[in-house]
Order: sequence, then structure tokens, then C-alpha cells
Amino acid sequence: MTLSTIGIIGGGQLGRMLAMAAARLNFRTIILEPQPDCPAAQVANEQIVAAYDDPAALERLAASCDVVTYEFENVPVGAAEALAKTRPVYPPAKALEVAQDRLHEKRFLNQCGIETARFHAVDSQEDLERALADFGGQGVLKTRRLGYDGKGQRVFRSADESAAGVFDAMGGVPLILESFVPFEREVSVIAARSISGEIETFDLAENVHRNGILHTSTLPARISSSTADAARQAAERLLSGLSYVGVIGMEFFVMADGTLIANEIAPRVHNSGHWTEAACVVSQFEQHIRAVAGLPLGNPARHSDCVMTNLIGDDIEQLNDWLSRPHVLVHLYGKAESRPGRKMGHVTALLR
Repeated sequence: MTLSTIGIIGGGQLGRMLAMAAARLNFRTIILEPQPDCPAAQVANEQIVAAYDDPAALERLAASCDVVTYEFENVPVGAAEALAKTRPVYPPAKALEVAQDRLHEKRFLNQCGIETARFHAVDSQEDLERALADFGGQGVLKTRRLGYDGKGQRVFRSADESAAGVFDAMGGVPLILESFVPFEREVSVIAARSISGEIETFDLAENVHRNGILHTSTLPARISSSTADAARQAAERLLSGLSYVGVIGMEFFVMADGTLIANEIAPRVHNSGHWTEAACVVSQFEQHIRAVAGLPLGNPARHSDCVMTNLIGDDIEQLNDWLSRPHVLVHLYGKAESRPGRKMGHVTALLR
């Protein structure tokens, strides 16, 4: 193993957990993040304090690392492309391009033979009114770029709701209107692809969201084996279509007949995969490090049923209660201040 240093763009909790996994495999990590003393820098070997697209910082990162990865999907594509001229960047910039625009994402999924909700591009107030008319006045309006954890969204529940002025109220930026999906539950799959094209998938998690933010992920999900197989096959098609390297998260809606509608993808380790650090020998974080470093992928088998719960905002005040429970792994993110909607940590309770 000749590779020694991994660069990570982004210094949040995902970068923190990637750095921890890298250290276990004897890799150094360097974080590029504008916020000093970010969660990832608390455990990494070095932090470059600069904007993600700062040319001098990118040059320094490339000179200091053997390979570069990232912890969030809003890394500037130009930064990834610039780094890729001198260093391998995994996942590839194409994955960022697809995931950063919800319209491109939906179209790419459809090109891979993966079904999504119906959708319309919305570039004006007139587009919005036509799209709503097509969907019977209902749908979820989203910004095409930069929205996450329920941000940048507006829900229309009936034809009685007025759409007047909504396009401007959403910032006058490109939008997408997605049709409602009458799903029974939400699930996700965490999958990984190696440099050589090897693919491994973890068991599907059943997810519950509150206020647009993931609350719990439960294993096993209440789905049939055929539904689980369909999700794995969809992930494999997506990974191959992107020539992907690393871990990816895919969220699905499960319909009454067990069929799947893809909701969205995240070209990175994913919140709904945090349970893997407690219920698998190889976590999603180690799997990602293995993939980008050119190592063999680990066995993703799950040894325990479990429930992962996010600690969001004031949930951190329940810490002592969680610490007093048996068979619970507690993982905090090194954030000094709790705020509404801010992810402070997570806990995973092993059920058997």
C-alpha cells in the first residue's frame, strides 16, 4: 500500500468520520474547509483554511495528497475538475454534476432505467402554473440546486392553493416540480464501487424524516427480498453509469406493490448509512476510504438489527439518557453550539 495521504473537501461530520476511518487504515488526511476548527479538522492531520474553489488552496491540496475525495455534493465542479488534472478525484466530477441539479439527476436516473416521480422543469411563473395544472394543482416544488434537509422546497397540496408570485418568492432561480408519490415507506441503500469496478451494497434501511431531516434509520427495512434486490440493482446501474468510485446513497419511495421510485442520490457517505459503524464490521466510512484508496472493498454484511437516531438541535440534551442505555453506540460531531435543525450527533441502538 503506497498511497499515504487522502485529501477531503469539506469539514463537517461526514468528513470527520471519513478521517477517523482513514486513520484506522494508516492514512493521513488533509481537510480543505473555510471554517477553522471544523468537526473534521479536530481529527484530521491538517486543515487548509480556504474556500473550496480557492486556486492556491486547491494547488496546495493536490501537492499534499495522493487522492482527493469530498464529503458533500455541493463542492464546486470546477474545483473537482481542476484537482483531477493532477490527482485522482473520487467520486468523479460527473457525479457532482448530476447530483447538484435535481433536473439533471432525474433525467440521468431515467436514462439508467431507474424510475422517478414525474417532473417538470420550472424556469418561470408561467412554467410553474402549467406544471401545476398538469399535476392537478399538487406537487413538490424544489430549487434545482443547493437544497438539502428540506430547504428550498414548497409543497402544493391542492388546486385551491394559489401559486401567484411563488416563482419570484423562491428566488427566481431554476426550479423543478415533482409529482406526489403515494408511497408506503422510504428506504435507502448505501452502495460502493471500487476503482476496478467491484460493487458491494449494504442492507436497505427504512427511514423516517421529521421536518425534512432524517430522524431514524431502522434495519431491517419492512420490504420484500425482491424490493431489496431491485434497489441494489438500481444502485449498480447508477454506479456503473457514472463510472463511480466510492460510496453513494440512494433514497427510494416504496409503493404499495413493492415497486420503487427513486427520490434522490447523494454522491458521498450518507446519513442513513451511519448505522453501519455499529452493525457491520466494515462501516460505510471505511468502505469509502477503501474504494478511493484502491483497496479491496469490505464485506458489507450486517451482524445486528438496529435503529440509528439523529441527535438534532436540543436532542443533544438527551445524551446522558442514551449513554445509560445498553448496546447503544453514541457518536458526537464536535460541534460546540446546538441550533434548531443542526445535526449534533447520532446514536445507534443494537436490537439483537
